[in-house]
Amino acid sequence: MTTHRCALLVHVAVALCVAVAATATWAQYPMRPIRLLVPNPPGGATDTLARVLAPRLGEALGQPVLVDNRPGSNGNVASDAVARAAPDGHMLLLCADAQIVISPHLYAKMPLDTLKDLVPVASLVTTQMVLAVHPALPVRTLQEFVEHARRANPPLAYASIGNGSQHHLTMEMLKGRAGIDLLHVPFRGGGPATVALLAGELSVMFGGNSVAGHIRAGKLRALAVAGRQRSPSYPDLPTLGELYPGLEVTPWLALFAPAGVPPPVLSRLRAETHRLLTDPGMGERVRGLGGLEPYITTPDELAALIRAEYVKYGRVVKAAGATID
Repeated sequence: MTTHRCALLVHVAVALCVAVAATATWAQYPMRPIRLLVPNPPGGATDTLARVLAPRLGEALGQPVLVDNRPGSNGNVASDAVARAAPDGHMLLLCADAQIVISPHLYAKMPLDTLKDLVPVASLVTTQMVLAVHPALPVRTLQEFVEHARRANPPLAYASIGNGSQHHLTMEMLKGRAGIDLLHVPFRGGGPATVALLAGELSVMFGGNSVAGHIRAGKLRALAVAGRQRSPSYPDLPTLGELYPGLEVTPWLALFAPAGVPPPVLSRLRAETHRLLTDPGMGERVRGLGGLEPYITTPDELAALIRAEYVKYGRVVKAAGATID
């Protein structure tokens, strides 16, 4: 055997030993508690979902999963912290799609590249936005609202939970498809926006949990849902797409990790997370949070969704001229 061939065999043997050692190491994952960052203050839908999933996920993984609220900069504080963390699966991010596919188009300078510095682990849930109007508005259907808005002078005012939010951008998409003019009034969150709508300070908004109870109480009137399919919570309401084909917005939440986390770790996290979401008891708990539905995808499906929505929202943000300093 030649010296060159001996050296080659030694090199291969060493590489195999390293690979086996690495596989054995990641088979022990997790080796300490996992920190789950949430880019919102306590109490919102994202935080509540995290606190429902974390204990059960911790039990499945054999280590505690600790929820860590890191609000700030429209979610960028938490996203950046996870992107900069060691890629070992011990720091994760639970966030809404807006942080990944909308924020990069709103900020002139981002602290991270959400498509490169974070890797999707698992989809978690989808939610529905509902188009709600003040009862004083003389409309009872989406079509009546569009016709009323066309005649309104001055334009009807609508609320959103913030400039560049999905609530804002969805209304801008509806404006474009319906050919109507509306005045945007941004608020800092769903609560203040809903209070203004209830007070009759404006006429309409897209909302989620913040408007659901008021719709049930008859204090607001629901006209349509924004998702691809009708909502179990509002089975009689049409989707926007039934009047304007192709117009749909289905917000989702997912679990992310720093880029570079080993595939065995991602696979285990994904498998345990999806196992939880398919449990009937957990499914009922998730639905009980208000308008949330378990959402399970393959890695390829989730990656394709992120790419497509990144492009879609880039166009909408540009057309709306939305920015955040």
